[in-house]
Amino acid sequence: MKANDAFRKFLLIWVGQFVASIGSGLTAFALSVYVFRITNSASAVSLTILLAFLPTILLNPLGGVLADRFDRRLMMICGDLFSAFGLLYMLIYYCMESLGLFQIYIGVTISGIFVALLDPAYKATVSDLLNKDDYARASGMMQLAASAKYLLSPFIGGLLMTVTDIGTVLIIDISTLALTITIVACIRKRIASGIRQRTRIQLFKDLKEGWKAVACDRGVLALVALISVATYYLGLLQTLISPMVLSFSDSKALGMIESVSAIGMLLGSAVIGILPVKRYVRALAGGFCIAGISIAFFGISTSIIIITAAGVLFFCTLPYINTSADVMIRCKISAELQGRAWGLISILSQLGYVLAYASAGLLADKIFNPLLLEGGWLAGTIGKLIGVGPGRGIGFMFILSGLSVIILGLVIWRSKTIKSMEHVAKTG
Repeated sequence: MKANDAFRKFLLIWVGQFVASIGSGLTAFALSVYVFRITNSASAVSLTILLAFLPTILLNPLGGVLADRFDRRLMMICGDLFSAFGLLYMLIYYCMESLGLFQIYIGVTISGIFVALLDPAYKATVSDLLNKDDYARASGMMQLAASAKYLLSPFIGGLLMTVTDIGTVLIIDISTLALTITIVACIRKRIASGIRQRTRIQLFKDLKEGWKAVACDRGVLALVALISVATYYLGLLQTLISPMVLSFSDSKALGMIESVSAIGMLLGSAVIGILPVKRYVRALAGGFCIAGISIAFFGISTSIIIITAAGVLFFCTLPYINTSADVMIRCKISAELQGRAWGLISILSQLGYVLAYASAGLLADKIFNPLLLEGGWLAGTIGKLIGVGPGRGIGFMFILSGLSVIILGLVIWRSKTIKSMEHVAKTG
């Protein structure tokens, strides 16, 4: 397959995923609004998000095994098709005027389960279609598509929910999946699967092979471990930014901070799509250091301007971090193991989120916030620098988290093992 023809095929698939990302973001936003309206409970909203998130993470290794055993484009079609059933299930109950929490929990769980079929196959397809020279550009474009659900979907969803209802949003999401399925089906006819299909799947053996591809390469394992640690601090930021801002401002300011900050990811991804990363270790280490500085600036002040600027800068670094790690890992894993490896890498690298979601509230409420209230142990020292009162303990957490991420960046810069991966990525 010629390079230009291969990239055009990837571009078509990417367009489908970009549209689908907007659709899934619309549904996530609309469901959050709908669930809060009918329950007035943040816990119900959190559980909805959790049920949509966990199945995909837990089942990604299985999706990776299937992606290495069967046609990856077929797996993408199946993932989108069956995830649409969860949306259709909720739409039917909504049309019957009986869409409650139970039906929503079932619907998002169904969709989450089958998205696990899509993600590893989608990532492995990049290796099927493109040369190594195009990996960085493709990774930047994939992150650009992923960022659409954070930047475009909340804005569009907010407008839609003021003039229509969640039923319309579900129909739009189903329509985007139908478009994606059509595009991938057309591309599939012109691409050989490259996978020797087997009717018998030896799950544990396949997972073991995927684990060996990750664990037996010191560089890959080191990068996955570092990303997992980084996702812990990202999880803390995601969980605690709302209570910190709301402790001294309102929801309008919070929404503005989140929307404007997401522009950073869009800009970073767009720049990588035009000017692909060449020096991966420098981009990765620099990205970690700048991200750490940004996280620290979230906590040093209650100024909306400073927090928003820190958010934009932080999100600008994420595409560089993700692209650099993605390319170096991809070039170290053989094509026939890509699905299994990415399935395992997905769950390993996101363990930090799980730990952060479980510990963030406890750390903030029981340890850090009391330290920086009036009369708290740190009120007369740290409090003189960053302020005293509700939410300032979370700010102190962000400062410590930022310093930790900077240290991770310095470790990457000094690591000979990770530097050796860059040589492989450049030379093949």
